[in-house]
Amino acid sequence: MPASVDIFIPCFVDQLYPATAANMVKVLARVGVAANYNPDQTCCGQPAYNAGYQDQSRAVAEKFLRDFAPPAATTEPRYIVSPSASCVGMVRNSFTGLFADTAQQSACRAVQGRIYELTEFLVEVLGIAAIPGARLAGTYTYHDSCSALRECGIRAAPRQLLEGVAGLTRVEMAETTTCCGFGGTFAVKFEAISVAMAQQKVEYALDTGADFIVSTDVSCLMHLESYIKREKLPLKCLHVADVLASGW
Repeated sequence: MPASVDIFIPCFVDQLYPATAANMVKVLARVGVAANYNPDQTCCGQPAYNAGYQDQSRAVAEKFLRDFAPPAATTEPRYIVSPSASCVGMVRNSFTGLFADTAQQSACRAVQGRIYELTEFLVEVLGIAAIPGARLAGTYTYHDSCSALRECGIRAAPRQLLEGVAGLTRVEMAETTTCCGFGGTFAVKFEAISVAMAQQKVEYALDTGADFIVSTDVSCLMHLESYIKREKLPLKCLHVADVLASGW
């Protein structure tokens, strides 16, 4: 088991959900892994990339590679862990095209092989099935974010960890793999469609009678939570790190 990891805190988490970042660090510490945080880190470049600004995105991504370059003396894998499957998917997949046939290609591949979303790191790298002491009373339904499922292949890991939370019961909603409608700039350019998709997803969640919607991505949760709050609905959105850090 690695004694420490580097953590990447994405823009959304840093600016809007800092408690989720703190809870990820808390969960890592609970299983004996210390978190190294480089305060110079900023963004992975995804907002610019999704908006079509590849040159600007590449400039931000180059900084990401510099920020997460392992120390020269490192002799074992230096994992990068993030509470965002969306950003992990950006690094693993979109960086390939951004740095194809460039001087940074080797550094890009090295970073791609080291970055993990929190739940897949816990389950697939550390082999952890449950977080000791995690407890939250209630029922939850799970939202598979597009990035987690389609870009990173993450489906079983978060559910496995959530199964180990005492007092918590899962009820799967209909069409759990359907997009929530956020999609970054999509929500801005196609507001009516985006809101309608959020409404559909929330209605499926309400049909389960769940207390919580849980996911790996705060961007999805922010979008759903905005609709829930506007309509004054009896649901709460929680990032998986917030759940795993509950009760202790």
